[in-house]
Amino acid sequence: MNFSATWRMALRALRRNMMRTGLTMLGIIIGVAAVIAMVAIGAGAKAQVAASIEQMGQNILTILSGAARSGRVHMGWGSAPTLTKQDYAAIRQEVYGISGVTPEVRGGGIQVLCGNQNLNTTIYGVSEDYVSVRAWRLADGGNLTDADVRQAAKVAVLGHTVATNLFGGGSPLGQIVRIQNAPYEVVGVLHPKGANMMGADQDDMVLIPWTSAMIRLTGGTAFRSITVQVQHADMIEEVMAQLSALLRQRHRLREDQENDFRIHNQQDMMEMATSTAQTMTILLGAIAGVSLLVGGIGIMNIMLVSVTERTREIGVRMAVGARGRDILLQFLVEAVVLSVGGGFIGVVLGYAMAKGVSLKFGWATLVSPESVALAFLFSAAIGVFFGFYPARKAAGLDPIEALRYE
Repeated sequence: MNFSATWRMALRALRRNMMRTGLTMLGIIIGVAAVIAMVAIGAGAKAQVAASIEQMGQNILTILSGAARSGRVHMGWGSAPTLTKQDYAAIRQEVYGISGVTPEVRGGGIQVLCGNQNLNTTIYGVSEDYVSVRAWRLADGGNLTDADVRQAAKVAVLGHTVATNLFGGGSPLGQIVRIQNAPYEVVGVLHPKGANMMGADQDDMVLIPWTSAMIRLTGGTAFRSITVQVQHADMIEEVMAQLSALLRQRHRLREDQENDFRIHNQQDMMEMATSTAQTMTILLGAIAGVSLLVGGIGIMNIMLVSVTERTREIGVRMAVGARGRDILLQFLVEAVVLSVGGGFIGVVLGYAMAKGVSLKFGWATLVSPESVALAFLFSAAIGVFFGFYPARKAAGLDPIEALRYE
C-alpha cells in the first residue's frame, strides 16, 4: 500500500469521530500554547531587564566608596565617603581607555520651587560627562559645561517629569527654579526615559554641577560613587585594573589590606539580571511542558482505545493483503496528524495569549521563532513517541484473532 492511500485512510478514521479527535488534540493545543506563552513572558522579562540596564549607558564601571561600620554591622559599599575630589581628578588624567567620567553627589527628597509650583525630587550633582555616560539625550536646551562645574554655577538640567510638573507645556529654558532657597537657571531638559527595572521614575530628577551640589546641598568633600565609561567593551578588564591600582596607590593601601572601594562592572550586573530572567523562563517553560506531556499521554490513551475498537477492521485489512508495516504506518500517521494539527493550533493560540497578556497587563512579551519551532517540533515528536506503541500493537495483531474479535 502506498503512502497516499495510508494517509487518506488515517484522515478518514480521524473524521469518523470528530469529537474524540478534537478532545485528543486539545491536550496538545493547550500544551503548545502554554509553552509559547510562558516562554514569551520569560523572554520578554529578560529583554526588558537588559534594555533597562542598557539605558544606564554602555560599558559602564561604577566605583563605590568604602563601607562604614557601626559596631559589628557592615553598612554596605558607598556608606563611607572614601572617594575624594583628587581621586576623581586623577582618574580623568591618568586612566586611559575611558570616554567619560562623572561623580555623583545625590540629595533625595529636596524641594524644588518655581513660582507657585513646587515638588520634592532627587538632585544629582554631576559633571558635564553625565549625560553622555548615562546615554541620555537632551530634549531641549543644552548640557552642563566644564566651566559650570569649575565655577560651581547655579544652573540646572531638568528631568522630563520635573519640567512637566513645574512648567506644564511651557518651555523652562531660562527660567529660575529654587533649590534649597538658591536660584538656579534652567539650561536644558532631558529626553524622557520612563521607569527603570525597579519601577522608579528616571525622569524625576534635576542635574546640577557636582561642585554646586557639594557647596549648597550636602556640604561634603567626598563622593559616594564615581561612574566611568570605557571606550570599548574589550577594554573593561584593563580599565578596571588601572582604576584599582590607581586608587590603591592614592589611598596608600598595603598589599595585605583590602580595598576601601569597590568597582562594579555593568556587564556583570546585566549577566546576573538576565541569568535570573533566563532561569524564570526555563522554569515557566518546564511547567508548561508538563501539560504538553500530558497531551501526549492523552494521544497514546486514545490510540490504544482506537486499536481495541478497530481490531476487526485491522483483521479485515490484513486478510486482504495489508502488511504489518502498513498498519503501523496508518496508526503512526493518525497520531502525528493529531499532534501536528494540535501543535499548529497551539502555536497560533500561544501567540495570541502572549499578545493578550502584553495588552491586558502591560507585560513585555517576546515570541521568538526558536520557541515556536521548538514547541512545534516537540509536539510532532510527542505524536511519534506516544503513537508508536499503539501503532506497533495494532501491527502485531494476529489476523485470525482480529477477524474473530467482537
